[in-house]
Amino acid sequence: MSITPLSEQPSIGAFHGREHHYPIRVFYEDTDFTGVVYYANYLRFFERARSSFFRLVGLKHAELWDGDDPMAFVIRKINLDYKKPARIDDHLTIITTYDTFKGARLWVSQAAYRGDELLVTAHSEAASITPAGRPKRAPKVMIEMLRPYLLDS
Repeated sequence: MSITPLSEQPSIGAFHGREHHYPIRVFYEDTDFTGVVYYANYLRFFERARSSFFRLVGLKHAELWDGDDPMAFVIRKINLDYKKPARIDDHLTIITTYDTFKGARLWVSQAAYRGDELLVTAHSEAASITPAGRPKRAPKVMIEMLRPYLLDS
């Protein structure tokens, strides 16, 4: 069995204070015919960054779903503000902050940057749910793992 060296594993980003910085390279498949990132692909970029934030604090979506008390997160609401376009071959950084937890809801702020240039912002509300789709409070252990990164901690 061969183990992939850490340097060859996909990046899950890094924390800078309470901000999670996640690198993205814009590929041809991310763009429209003009070479500009197709607007809906920012949703994919932001989802990868939110999931990577969780991984970096030690939470894994599959383990939450397959555990003794299964739960998952769904995006209930999201607001995007497009300021400038990203283009093919751009290197972007998605900055994510998990802001507030209340009951079954979690508020997240994100921004896509090319260097110091702000391209897109997103503000989302996620809900934790049961397998039947009903709201469910996040487990205390999860809240404790996220607490150092929340605005109201």
